[in-house]
Amino acid sequence: MTTDVTIIGAGLGGLTLARVLHLHGIPATVYEAEPSPTARSQGGLLDIHDYNGQLAIQAADLTDEFGAIVLDGRQAMRILDTDGTVLFDKSDDGTGGRPEVQRGELRQILLDSLPPGTVRWGRKVTRTRVLGEGRHEVVFADGRSVVTGLLVGADGAWSRVRPLLTAAEPAYTGRSVVETYLYDAATRHPATAKAVGAGSMMVSARSREIFVHRERDDTLHAYAGLSVPQDWFAAVDFSDPAAAAARIAAEFAGWAPELTALITATDTAPVLRSLHALPAGTRWDRVPGVTLLGDAAHLAAPNGEGANLAMLDGAELGRALAARPGDTEAALAAYEQAMFERALEFAETPGSDPGESTVHDLVAAFTRHEQP
Repeated sequence: MTTDVTIIGAGLGGLTLARVLHLHGIPATVYEAEPSPTARSQGGLLDIHDYNGQLAIQAADLTDEFGAIVLDGRQAMRILDTDGTVLFDKSDDGTGGRPEVQRGELRQILLDSLPPGTVRWGRKVTRTRVLGEGRHEVVFADGRSVVTGLLVGADGAWSRVRPLLTAAEPAYTGRSVVETYLYDAATRHPATAKAVGAGSMMVSARSREIFVHRERDDTLHAYAGLSVPQDWFAAVDFSDPAAAAARIAAEFAGWAPELTALITATDTAPVLRSLHALPAGTRWDRVPGVTLLGDAAHLAAPNGEGANLAMLDGAELGRALAARPGDTEAALAAYEQAMFERALEFAETPGSDPGESTVHDLVAAFTRHEQP
């Protein structure tokens, strides 16, 4: 089977690319390892920025649909000291450029904007190979394969397409987070809900942090971050959720109980997420017929930009291809040059890891950001 544009990965970046190509009359097929759109939770809130993510939404002609899923008030931000004292508190006055949406809802409006059959579910890539003259073969776990004239890796941190372009691999950043949820927070956990406030809340001490979003339906979605070696977690029994939560909470001894409750009172089993990144400035020489976008191209430690950059990558790649219908290689070269520079601009830099910041460093950073 041969297709014109083959996109591996039905995340936000791959779907944005497919949507922009569709608007320009360019057929594409997206292959996704997950068996269905609802196979797993799609994560929590995303703040979609007016300087990158929202530009992608506009390119995809989905501004109205995006506006309908924005959660009012969620741009509010609080920074607390470890004893629960509020050090910084900014309400959502509606003038900010980073409206919050649920990742799953954003993904769904992109899926709904595509022609039926664009996404092929349950297609896990096992290998890719070069056929020559810009053509590549993609082989799936079920034994099927496709040959394509343009292959786009939008398949995230552990991309199966990336090795066609570079030997760069993600490395552990030195930081991991443990993900938890508290449901019906105002009723069941009023002290914690009050501490978090209307939007997001951050607390940070050296090598420890808690970051929380208030999601739809009064849900608190928290990440407890630890700057420790990856093998430190080998001693934590995540098969016993209560024991795991208690062990992680012990690392926050002395913090206010309304903060540690975000770990100990979780309504879901704690989930460990080790954070990896590609070397900052990762790039490659132009290889005919293949490119990358999003985390496949420039995976970085979480900094609020990942989803936004992936979507803008998808939009910009789609527009580059549409603008050069007779010269795919020129389109890819132009896209990659801009993408490399954009990714480097937003890459984590030494000292920017929140796990290495004190709460007072965070307050100073946010205060500077608020000044005209």
